[in-house]
Amino acid sequence: MFERFTERAVNVVCEAQRLAKEYCCSEVVPEHLLLALVNEAKGVSLKLFRMYGVTSDKMQSEVDKYIIKSGKKYDNIPFSHSFKDILKRTLDLASKSGNTNILFEHIFLSVITDKSHNIQEILKHFNFDVYNARDILTKLVQRKIRRLEHPEVEEVEDKKNDLEAVYEGDELADVFDRAVSKLSAAGYEILGTEQIMASILEGNDSELLNTMEKYGLNAENFEQKLSEQQSRQAEYEDKKIIFTPNAFLMMNSALQTAKELGSSVITPEHIVLSLLKTKKGLAYEIIKSLNVNSEKLSEDILKPIEKQMPETLTIMKLAKEEARRIGRNIVGTEMFLLGIIAEGTSVAYEVLCDLEINLKDARLVVENLVGYGNEYFDKEITFTSRAKRVLEKAWLSAKKANKQKIEAVDLLLAIIEEPDSLAMKALDQLGVDAVEIRHGVQGIK
Repeated sequence: MFERFTERAVNVVCEAQRLAKEYCCSEVVPEHLLLALVNEAKGVSLKLFRMYGVTSDKMQSEVDKYIIKSGKKYDNIPFSHSFKDILKRTLDLASKSGNTNILFEHIFLSVITDKSHNIQEILKHFNFDVYNARDILTKLVQRKIRRLEHPEVEEVEDKKNDLEAVYEGDELADVFDRAVSKLSAAGYEILGTEQIMASILEGNDSELLNTMEKYGLNAENFEQKLSEQQSRQAEYEDKKIIFTPNAFLMMNSALQTAKELGSSVITPEHIVLSLLKTKKGLAYEIIKSLNVNSEKLSEDILKPIEKQMPETLTIMKLAKEEARRIGRNIVGTEMFLLGIIAEGTSVAYEVLCDLEINLKDARLVVENLVGYGNEYFDKEITFTSRAKRVLEKAWLSAKKANKQKIEAVDLLLAIIEEPDSLAMKALDQLGVDAVEIRHGVQGIK
């Protein structure tokens, strides 16, 4: 029976058993369960109790009036018939709400709507509005099996792009110095994908160059193919590097790729991966003419990056898996949250773990918020604009701290800066707020 209960639901039943033992009762009764609900309340449930001034101490004083104490300690205390009736009604409520799992809120609903015992009399003492609480809890547990659109996809994406940081970092300084020299030598003024790629091929990144050489891609044959191409008109302003539209697209994609791979800096690998992904520009046309297998080359470039197992890369992978699990090809902030919990080793995970958040319960909350989709799993996984914004904040935080990698804690702190995000809505339902998370991070650091 209890295998269908979430961890929070199991905890409240165990708390009721503990209270029965502490009270020296011969059986576990509904009054024990009511007090256990108050003791274990979080999120919406806690707010409901607070709304009517219900605290553990006050509830204990009321429950004391109705509990029969034997004065004897029992090791194994059975459930009373009335307690079993409540559990049976809990199962029925879960089925009606479309849930295969039993939530804390299902037990809450079952207890406050019980009219056969002393529950109503106890609640009346607090002027607890059962009907209002019932409506709130019913909406909370109602499972939305299908929802065609992800709740965050309707947000307007910020189209502003600022790539100054891309070519000002030490990691790419040599690449762009060589690229600009090639630009001048060719008589052009706008930097294109071909100059950037040619510059990378002339670099000293032996691992990347060896990988590309395996696919017949080197500085010599690239320059040979480039010399066969026709020239283009260009424009240059204010002594800043100006990109052609396709080079801009590639560099913007490289910036996003760096973030998704957990790096706070952009490297030549990110640029090549982005070129192969965007499939735009003169450089890509040359690569294609050399019969390079783009997919396999991308996989080989990714292998050494993945071996380093940066936290954020692992979290992004897990977030995408969580999205696919419920039929989504869109990753929102809520999937980042699940990814952090599923990764299970970071400081961010420790903070959430200390706040008693676990993957099973978090998944159920997210499923209720997002619903199940019906997108094809073979489609490319994309990010909502809010998720991109969170990733951007995490990236900036890591850069500010002079980190080479974006850490999970950067991602978690970025999430709590988005109070209207689905991740924060999920955390609220799990009984955690931004202040607790921030204090938790400071405590571990």
